[in-house]
Amino acid sequence: MAITPELLPYSKIREDLFRPLSGASATYILCVLAALAVVVTGGVAWGIQIHDGMGVTGLQRPVFWGFYIVNFVFWIGISHAGTLISAILRLTDAGWRKPVTRAAEAITVFALMIGGMFPIIHLGRSWLFYWLIPYPNERLLWPNFRSPLLWDLTAILTYVTGSVIYLYLPLIPDMAQLAEHNTPWRRVLYRTLSLGWTGSDREWHTLERAMKLMACIILPIAVSVHTVVAWDFSMAIAPMWHSTIFGPYFVVGAIFSGIAALLLVMGSLRKLLHLELYLTRHHFNNLSKLLLLMSLLWFYFTFAEHLTVWYGNEPSEMAVFRTHVTGAFAPYFWFMVVCNFVIPLVLMGIRRLRTITSAMITSVGVLMGMWLERYIIVVPTLGNPRLPAAAGTLYGPTWIEIAITAATFAAMILLYLLFSKLFPIIAVWEFKPHPAEED
Repeated sequence: MAITPELLPYSKIREDLFRPLSGASATYILCVLAALAVVVTGGVAWGIQIHDGMGVTGLQRPVFWGFYIVNFVFWIGISHAGTLISAILRLTDAGWRKPVTRAAEAITVFALMIGGMFPIIHLGRSWLFYWLIPYPNERLLWPNFRSPLLWDLTAILTYVTGSVIYLYLPLIPDMAQLAEHNTPWRRVLYRTLSLGWTGSDREWHTLERAMKLMACIILPIAVSVHTVVAWDFSMAIAPMWHSTIFGPYFVVGAIFSGIAALLLVMGSLRKLLHLELYLTRHHFNNLSKLLLLMSLLWFYFTFAEHLTVWYGNEPSEMAVFRTHVTGAFAPYFWFMVVCNFVIPLVLMGIRRLRTITSAMITSVGVLMGMWLERYIIVVPTLGNPRLPAAAGTLYGPTWIEIAITAATFAAMILLYLLFSKLFPIIAVWEFKPHPAEED
């Protein structure tokens, strides 16, 4: 009979899950330094952009959105991994969720931190970003409430606030345990963050109610945030953007890429932190089925979007359609279809091929495909405006945009590496019987 965490004594579980917090191997330090170097390079590139202006990027008439907005939509989509998956599993009390939820919730917070930077990076004068905030000022100036920038700011601030609370609440019992035995600075940190937790019946009941309440709140916020991101596009009268399908289309794509990110993170943590006993094939199998479902939904929306454009045969939209299917962007488009539909259908749809390794391969493909999907949505439409007089040169990113884009992926790795050394990546207290059940 296979050994499961439920069969182990709690002291053994606590030892296994707290072990990664102590010490740092040479490989870990090397990974941190490599990720930090890429992040610093991206920061230098942004500094050059601030000093020299947006002319150092490839953005020009008519393509004023490029890598920055693509990355913005991509990372906000990745953030749906924690809120939707974790909240739904917690509300339905799925027993297999225990090793999965914290990893998902951390993805949400980090992805929002990264994605939320891009509207600021995309501003010509980034240091004046606070003008987007509606606050009393002596000039009696207020933001334009019809601007999608203000919608994004409001949605993301609400989302990141709720996500940080949702990540923090389940950390409290584990931090109280860590405060009992650790180095002095860690002891102070954990005692401060545990808020004087003692583990009384009243505290457990309050914590459970708070987590369920936050799960109920965070679900509609998550859906609304990516719907608002979709409205950034659909409110514009641009070819293949002005569509009511964009709201649910973007939400489905966000959940799709979020699940892929979660599978990739789980596979990496399982190997690097030796958590094979806790992150089992059962967890990967369940999430792989969900990934397959989202792949089918993604294909449905993509097919519906292009079918209606082809059938309508409106000239300006057909110009964009042809660049997708047979034109300059056709290699990207069909590679996207292979990554987002063909590979998941084969590897996740056939039971004997649905393994941990195939889930990792599929997840990498889905993340590449979903980034390309955002790129294909943004650039071809802006490059084929409704008015021929507005046409200009074809967009091509500069090293500034590429460096900043690479820095975002390195930042996600760096934040996860640091988080995994400060906090247990799997909620330890969930494996311990406690008086948290509702009466």
